[in-house]
Amino acid sequence: MTTITCIEDLKALYKQRVPKMFYDYTESGSWTEQTFESNATALQHILFKQRVLVDLSQRSVASTLLGQPVTMPVALAPVGLTGYQHADGEIKAAIAAARFGVPYTLSTMSICSIEDVATKTSAPFWFQLYVMRDRDFIRRLIQRAKAAECSALVLTVDLQILGQRHKDIKNGLSTPPKPTLKNIINMATKPRWGLGMLATPRRDFGNIIGHVAGVKDTGSLSEWTREQFDPGLNWDDVAWIKDLWGGPLIIKGIMTPEDACLARDHGADAIIVSNHGGRQLDGAPASIQVLPAIKAAVGDRIEVLMDGGIRSGQDVLRALASGADGTLIGRAYIYGLGALGEAGVRETLNILRNELDLTMAFCGCTNIANVSGDILWS
Repeated sequence: MTTITCIEDLKALYKQRVPKMFYDYTESGSWTEQTFESNATALQHILFKQRVLVDLSQRSVASTLLGQPVTMPVALAPVGLTGYQHADGEIKAAIAAARFGVPYTLSTMSICSIEDVATKTSAPFWFQLYVMRDRDFIRRLIQRAKAAECSALVLTVDLQILGQRHKDIKNGLSTPPKPTLKNIINMATKPRWGLGMLATPRRDFGNIIGHVAGVKDTGSLSEWTREQFDPGLNWDDVAWIKDLWGGPLIIKGIMTPEDACLARDHGADAIIVSNHGGRQLDGAPASIQVLPAIKAAVGDRIEVLMDGGIRSGQDVLRALASGADGTLIGRAYIYGLGALGEAGVRETLNILRNELDLTMAFCGCTNIANVSGDILWS
């Protein structure tokens, strides 16, 4: 077996082991994929200042996110269909995150349900909310998250309408997936993945099926989801959601200082600077490109997190030095999950922590709390 030294090694193994339609789901953006690509490349253009003759014998990357102590300032982002990347994928990712000491975020569009993850894990996790037209369903979904003792609600606000992703259309990857003959044949070449999926009963959208009137199977789910994402969602709805939730609220999908200030003024405890991984508005800037202006607009009055393009511990440090209070990873941990299951997610986190620690040290810094723009070349 190939020695795993970096996230790219996990990605290569992931590509071998997971059906093409799910690999393409992860490795795609909307339209020309310009924003999807720039999320990662823009980070690479940020250069570090190396400092020497600093006592590096005592170092720490431990931090906090929303008041929770974390091993490093990284959380696992919500990723839909994670349970199709690996059998019981959401459960395995949540267990790995809890054991490592960072938050896991469960997507509304997960395969394993809120209750599945809560039953199998001991540490609280975050829950990501998509707002549907069926507000009674949303009310019950939030109540289920509260009953599961989720520690934060992540309200995603950039998916009122769906961006067009060419690869997903060609692969028949809808909700639920409708595999083409070509993809069924490809699945047959992934026995490790297939045996895992056969062994688990969790193959449907667990947060939805059985929780919505008339949606009892994948056939009825398709018709329901086609009409449910709510283009009418607006800032007035945030107060209703915050009041119903009653706990820490994170708003995900902020890309301008104006919206960051509105999120703060509407009671958000944190925001996530995010362009949905380049999967919505193509031609938008990379998350890292707008982060400094957003941080300058809101200051320390609200926690500012960032996702998009993070593939290394160095990228985590670049984001922190550019103003982020913390970061989220999506694709990076999906590579690990698809490659090696729970162990692969742990390996992803170990790689990031090691790279973060070493790069911070090379920059002459010994505590993650002291990282600033001073470690970067302007």
